This record gives sequence, structure tokens and C-alpha cells, in this order.
Amino acid sequence: MEKKKKLFCEISPTTYAISLQKEIIKRHIKNFLGKERYAKEKQEEKLPVVVFSHGNNMIKRGPGIDLRLQENKADNIRLACSKMNGLIIRPGETFSFWRMVGKTSKRHGFAEGRVIINGRLVSGVGGGLCNLANTINLLILHSPMTITEIHHHSDALAPDPGGVRTPYSAGTSVNYNFIDYRFRNDTDQPVQLCTWCDGDDLHAELRTTKEFPHTYRLTEEGHHFHQEDNGKYYRISKIYRETLDRETGEVVKKELNWNNHSEVMFDYALIPQESIK
Repeated sequence: MEKKKKLFCEISPTTYAISLQKEIIKRHIKNFLGKERYAKEKQEEKLPVVVFSHGNNMIKRGPGIDLRLQENKADNIRLACSKMNGLIIRPGETFSFWRMVGKTSKRHGFAEGRVIINGRLVSGVGGGLCNLANTINLLILHSPMTITEIHHHSDALAPDPGGVRTPYSAGTSVNYNFIDYRFRNDTDQPVQLCTWCDGDDLHAELRTTKEFPHTYRLTEEGHHFHQEDNGKYYRISKIYRETLDRETGEVVKKELNWNNHSEVMFDYALIPQESIK
């Protein structure tokens, strides 16, 4: 069997660092030449209507999980939340995760957490911010905002808390600054992003001035785990986004949002046996 040739970024930590800096510079140039209007105004007073809210515990515990990296992740998320809490996204404006968070360096207060590099979970400065990006994405999927940039990583980083599956509980990837998460407000009213932490719990809300005419929900079909020919297990499912009329509750639109095929990155012994097909 012919050996797969490594990409330049996969040869060594040095070539990975060079590739990383190249992508960062390319994104800076793209941002400079682009025509997006980015949201940057924050206000302490909250807009009156909650579009959607979501929260989760930031600390994962279990076999093989480094608790120190988990605690650092929570610290990274607290810092990032403080940089965007109260942000107003006006009609026509774009939210950019990295324009709000900035560079994730030790000099800027970030610590080492878990990151995914070349398909492997390793430690890296600023690790864990995918948790925050994913939480924001859940808000946006339950709103009429337009997602303009999203990148997926594995949706099976850890066992489902308490065995309860929440569609899109993970899977949104960010990496300073070229792997961004962005959405645009194409409505005629402002929205506000509120993000904060209470102990080890992350909280997020999307707010606005008046109710939108539709509500939104995520549904998942065909969820199971499967071992493939390479010996690895994958989480497989189809995740749909439904648009409902606020007054009648009738589903007016259903669209496939993600054809999920995620490598399991936790101990295979923790996969529920009844979910393996």
C-alpha cells in the first residue's frame, strides 16, 4: 500500500507553525480588503426580548481527561466572554468571533487548553474556545441570523452529559484567526449577544427589541455510532433546522443543516452499546 504523503504542515511542529502564520497573514489581508461592516459596540443594558438562551458546564470529567486543561479552558472562556458580552449587532453588521476575542496568547491572558491539531486532541494556548463558539452557534441556529462562516470539527469529543444527546452540542471549530465563526444580521432590528460565566457554567443569550415572526428548533435523525474499516468509531446523524410560525407553531421550513460524520475522540468503552450499529 502506498504511503500517504504528508502535507507541509504535518511534517513537524516548525512546519505547522509556519503554515499557521501564513494562514493568519492571509486572513488579515482578506479582512483588510473586505467590505464587511463588523459589530463592535457593546452596551451593559440588555435588550428586552430573549430570542434564545443556552448554557453548559465547561468542565469535562472522565477517564483520560486532563482536569488542568479543562480548568484552563474555563478560564479562557471567561476571558473571551468578557470581550464580547453585551455586543450589539445592528442590521447589516457581521459578528466575527476573532475580531472580538483577539489573539489567543499568554501575553493576552490565555492559558493552555485542549485543541485539535491534525485530527488529534493536544494542548495549546487558548484551547477550549470552540466550546464558546459552539454555544454562540446554537443561539444563531435558533434565530433568523445568517451564518456566513462556520467550520466543523468532531461532534464526539466527550460522552454526552448524563447520556442525553443534544444536537450540535459540539462541533464548531475556531482557530485564530483564519478559522472564524461569523454571522450577519440581515433583519431590520438589532440583536445583542450576551455571554458570561457563573462558576464553571457558561451562559449565553441572543436578545433583540421585539419578537421575530418565526421560532426555530433543531431535530436529529438516524443518530448512532458506527465502527468503520479503519477501526475507528464515528458518530453519525443528520441534523435538521426547522422554522416554525410563531403564532400557529406550524413548521414552514425544514432544511438539512449538517450531515454529521464525526470521529469519536473519547474512550470507545464509554460509547453506549445500544447506540452502536
